[in-house]
Amino acid sequence: MSDKNNPYKDESNTGHVWDDNLRELTNKPPGWWTLGFHASWIFVIAYTVLYPSWPMISGHTTGLLGWTSIKEYKQDLKEIEEIRAPYELKIAKMSAEEILADSDLSNYTVRSAKVLFGDFCSACHGGNGAGNLGFPVLADDDWLYGGDIDAIQTSITDGRSGAMPAFASTLSTQQLQDVSQHVVALGQGGQYEAGAAVFMEAGCFACHGMDATGIQAMGSANLADAIYRFAPGTLESVSYTISHGINDAGDDKTRDATMPSFSERLTETDIKKLAVFVHKLGGGQ
Repeated sequence: MSDKNNPYKDESNTGHVWDDNLRELTNKPPGWWTLGFHASWIFVIAYTVLYPSWPMISGHTTGLLGWTSIKEYKQDLKEIEEIRAPYELKIAKMSAEEILADSDLSNYTVRSAKVLFGDFCSACHGGNGAGNLGFPVLADDDWLYGGDIDAIQTSITDGRSGAMPAFASTLSTQQLQDVSQHVVALGQGGQYEAGAAVFMEAGCFACHGMDATGIQAMGSANLADAIYRFAPGTLESVSYTISHGINDAGDDKTRDATMPSFSERLTETDIKKLAVFVHKLGGGQ
């Protein structure tokens, strides 16, 4: 609308009126808004002068302060390493058993090893050692190869490989069913007589012991504790393991139970840290 047709000539407006009422005013913005506006561009200029900001042909402006995130990271890391140094020197010279005997050093080691455990162990053993399907739980006191600090350190250093033959070709369908029922019953504090006979006849006791509680020197499982590695203790799962074995090269359906050696991936100090951490997870003092 032209100015001569502006019905609001006495107010500060641009003369743009719509629908006879809606118009564009020319009032100055509030003082706080003006201050904020000027403060913002002043801040931008100050920031670009002090800090790395503008890209150049072969680099960027470095800023008067010479600050970079990498420099800050390295400085923080240096401070942390200086704090850790006395503990790390002690750990390097002590055995895992000696570290456990020193409460202050043991507490430091556990906190330090959490990162190592997350990086190298949690993918298989789960967060805080709770275990994933097919891998042992480390947060209990049930151990295949023993839970003392030396056994744990050996496991981490050299790795472990379970071995159980497949019985699908040596036992009849009925025998497999009977011994599977017996193993399930053992975990419930009982036994299945027909399966107990197969347990002895098939020589299962040679690895799992006469009382079926396992032999740690062989890494054989305790069948009487109701702790199952590959699946809940269902008859189907137990029967599958007995039928196809563990790491049996002659059975393409066999269970895989292999822990790699970490001797070439971790330093001796890091292995000691992890051994202490896992020992503590399992309730060791």
